[in-house]
Amino acid sequence: MSGTDIVDSITASTPSSTNAHDSAVGHERPGFVQPRTYLEPAQPAVPPKQLSPIDREQIEGLRIIRAFLKVRTSYDVLPLSFRLIVFDTSLLVKKSLNILIQNGIVSAPLWDSKTSTFAGLLTTSDYINVIQYYWQNPDALAQVDQFRLNSLREVEKAIGVTPIETVSIHPERPLYEACRKMLESRARRIPLVDNDDETHRAMVVSVVTQYRILKFVAVNVKETQMLRKPLKDLNVGTYSGLQTAHMDTPVMDVIHMLVKKNISSVPILDKDGAVINVFEAVDVITLIKGGVYDDLNLSVGDALLKRNDDFAGIYTCSMYDRLDTIFDTIRRSRVHRLVVIDETSHLKGVLTLSDILEYVLLEGEGDEN
Repeated sequence: MSGTDIVDSITASTPSSTNAHDSAVGHERPGFVQPRTYLEPAQPAVPPKQLSPIDREQIEGLRIIRAFLKVRTSYDVLPLSFRLIVFDTSLLVKKSLNILIQNGIVSAPLWDSKTSTFAGLLTTSDYINVIQYYWQNPDALAQVDQFRLNSLREVEKAIGVTPIETVSIHPERPLYEACRKMLESRARRIPLVDNDDETHRAMVVSVVTQYRILKFVAVNVKETQMLRKPLKDLNVGTYSGLQTAHMDTPVMDVIHMLVKKNISSVPILDKDGAVINVFEAVDVITLIKGGVYDDLNLSVGDALLKRNDDFAGIYTCSMYDRLDTIFDTIRRSRVHRLVVIDETSHLKGVLTLSDILEYVLLEGEGDEN
């Protein structure tokens, strides 16, 4: 971790030759051997680690970003005009899927009309869990058309996955608090839930994503330009235990990877190990369009051909890229992750928005005081 590393100066001390008790009764009992550490010479004090100018600049940039997040609210992130689609938990899963596709969205808040309460967030992970469920229980496919959103938690239990914690936040709470809740719950987005002044019941206002928050920072905080340390010198991103696939890999194998490792993408490599594409969790939505869960016996290459024409492509960076340039990319483009490659396009790691958000919020935070 970069930042100010404060090391307490430790000076080993030698015991005094006698103490009051030993003076009084020392002649009545045999002497004893002092612990070895007390007999060793005193160690010199370890000086605090000296920070380079670029280290200090990085720490200051992070401090300013955190201060910005603490004085802005989730309301501030919302666009002037937006559309919100909320699903009742009694809605059929098949219908919810069609609505997502028709409106070009990948998540929606859930509402329990029986209790008039917020019931969580429907995401791509829920549909992937349904695929896993029918893959493990093919006999249940006959009832797929009657499957409703309020049964999703039962699916999670049946396939043994850990449910993502349902969290929400009041839109007037600091944006920093919303970011911390997302990190703690492993969520990539968080619903904003307010109370109606007349009915005093909860109501869903909108949903804020990690991308929208980081873009908000990139547009409004010029001090992101102070984050000039390269990725190779930062503890941010994943660079070991990476899951990969090839164009001829069965798409179900990749879906199993997404569930087992709780990840949102899998880099696709060619026969020489170079990165040529990325299979994303949202790609699953297109594959099961119409509620067809048992027609997934295709390769990754064939699955990627079903992507919409407006697919933005994959974003890459190197270990020598810096967060200031990455924030600039987020400001200009709709980025959800960056694949870290070397000069020959071979995979080195994956940098997600969750990684960036965690670094911005936590790196060197304890040193600010």
